[in-house]
Parts: sequence; C-alpha cells; structure tokens
Amino acid sequence: MATKPKPQRSETVETLRFLLKLALAVLILRSFVFAPFSIPSESMLPRLLIGDYLFVTKWNYGYSRWSLPGGVPLIPGRLFPHTPARGDVVVFRSPDPVAGDTNSEHADHDVIKRVIGLPGDTIQVTHGQVILNGKPIPKQRVADFVLPLSTNFDAQKCGAPFVDVDAKGQPICRYPQFRETLPNGRSYMVLDQAELPDRDDTGLYTVPAGDVFLMGDNRDDSADSRFPYPAGMGYIPMERIEGKAVVTFASNDGGASLLRPWTWLSGWRWSRTGEGF
Repeated sequence: MATKPKPQRSETVETLRFLLKLALAVLILRSFVFAPFSIPSESMLPRLLIGDYLFVTKWNYGYSRWSLPGGVPLIPGRLFPHTPARGDVVVFRSPDPVAGDTNSEHADHDVIKRVIGLPGDTIQVTHGQVILNGKPIPKQRVADFVLPLSTNFDAQKCGAPFVDVDAKGQPICRYPQFRETLPNGRSYMVLDQAELPDRDDTGLYTVPAGDVFLMGDNRDDSADSRFPYPAGMGYIPMERIEGKAVVTFASNDGGASLLRPWTWLSGWRWSRTGEGF
C-alpha cells in the first residue's frame, strides 16, 4: 500500500525554524561558553582602553542568574562555583538600585574590574599603595603610560595636567604608571595620577564570605570596592560575576564606523587584537 508523501514545509516556516535554532545556539553560547564585552570607560587603563572589545569566558567561576542575558532568574544561587584568583580581570553585574536611587550611574549594569581581595582578606590603601592582609603589595614606578588622544579619549578625558605631545608633535595623554605584583605572582600595570585622600587613603576593609574586593587599574578614575554603593560598587557577591576576561579581539578609537568603510583602517586599533590577560 502506497504511503502518502509528507506535506512539504513552506520556505518561510523553514527559515523561521532555522532562525529559532540559531538564536537558541547563540543564547547557549553567550550564557555558558563565552560572550563579547565592550569597554565604555577609562577605569581599567592602562590594560583596557575605551572602545576595546574583548571575549569573556563564562565557565571559570560557575553559573548564576547573571550568566544569562538580563539576569533572568532561572539559575538558583551558583552552579559549579569556583573562587576567582587574585589578579583576575572579571566582568560582573553591579549592585541593584536602592530604593529612591534608580538613576545611579553604578546600578545594575555590566562592569569590569580586577580581583584584589578574596573572602577573609583585609585590604587598606595607604598613600596609593594597597595593603593586603597587613603586607604592602609591591608597587614599582615604571615608564609613563602614553596614549594618543582620540575621538573617544580626548584632552578633556585625559585631564589638563597630563596632556602632552610626542616626538612628532602629535597630542598624547601621559600618566604616571606603576607595576603591582600580588603575593601569587600576578603582575600588572596601574595608573596613579595624583595623591587623592579619598582614593589613596582608605579605612580597613575585611572581605565578607562569598564576596570579592575589586579595583580598577586606573586607581584615580574607578568607582570600585573602595567605595560603598551608590558612590562605588562595594563588595561584590561572587554570584554576580559573569565571567573572566581572556582576550581583546578589536579596538575602536571612536573614529571608526562600520557604515563608513574609509574609516576602517584609521579608526580601528588593529595592534590590540589578540592581547591576553
């Protein structure tokens, strides 16, 4: 007995099925494997510039609701939790707005900082030097950090005392730069522009269980764990960490636009592609 042929699906239905499968694959990839992230501020200079694009791996510290787009509350607590290492650069979700402060610039968005303190650590900043568990973190003066002025980092963002010109007469920003080395051997550059009492001299912090203490590498332009919310970020619960920064894949100085092909060579900082952490 002949079987009836299956009705053919329309091209529109097939296209919709493909797009749904693609969207699901992208959602799974972004939530559990890796996701792109763009740098909107100068708080992580000198390692990260405004306009950098980087990949963040999602599995390093476990999964929580903040692993999902928009923080959809489908994952209770943390699954497969792991504690970050001091020196890791992490992307996290900033604190929720407090009552009556829904317009805080530090509330409820993705932020990137460096892990300095783990649960139980004591931290204090004295004259710009971080004191971790009673011992100063070595801070060595190195060559100035020099950055050409650009569309997204102009003279106003640099600050008048630090605007300079290079050997070719091109305008640049020049900041004092230091190398910090953590007890685990992790070493990285930080900027410390001036002696600012509210940033370079703090009280003693003790990191609560389940939280981390985060700081921006640009110490005088970072609202981080040195400042309680809403002035800064305060301690950050590990369940709000979304992933670990691993590599820069593109960088735009503000002059490049996908809609203007003639800017692709001049506006993109191709030399930053592939820089790891």
